[in-house]
Amino acid sequence: MNLLLTPPTISDLLRLLRAWRLWLLGATLGGLLGLAVYSIFPPHYRAQATVLVNFNVEQSWPNLPDREVFYYLDRQSRQLEEIAWSDAVLAQVAESSGTAETLLRREVLTLSQPADGGWHFYADSAEASLAAQTASAWAESFTTQAQSATPQFDAWLEVTPTQIKNLPVTRSVPIGSYALAGAGFSLALLALWALFVPRPAQP
Repeated sequence: MNLLLTPPTISDLLRLLRAWRLWLLGATLGGLLGLAVYSIFPPHYRAQATVLVNFNVEQSWPNLPDREVFYYLDRQSRQLEEIAWSDAVLAQVAESSGTAETLLRREVLTLSQPADGGWHFYADSAEASLAAQTASAWAESFTTQAQSATPQFDAWLEVTPTQIKNLPVTRSVPIGSYALAGAGFSLALLALWALFVPRPAQP
């Protein structure tokens, strides 16, 4: 009989619940394994630069209905996002960081922003200093291009860098995520082993 295709019985599930010592040991060992992987193969550093984008909707469109405000902010945000990823902006980032534009787009840069507020420009690198330099260059280049294009959007639009120097740099993936992933993987393996590996018959 194929044990993988046989659904677990109530007794199998009860056996799993009673084996709390096994789960505790497995979670501990799995967490330690995740920490070991983190130490041997650490994730890249990630730097964050911030630019404040203020559409000043109250001044530019004082009588605009709420629904129209939503569409307005969405359209303006998408246009600014196109500027952030434009060739002109990334060419300056590539020149400053010494990283190819294709690599910047594919692996290094990440943009996270609300419709109206702080836009966060992230850059990943194996070197903390290079991550900070790249993120700073991206935010600064975006600010320059956006400010020069402001008349095309709205005279009330304000784009102001709030943090492009002395940037916070952390690992792109926290160490706790590795520990949790290792513990979860270990528990999943133990559950499969307990459910599908036949136990020796009692004499």
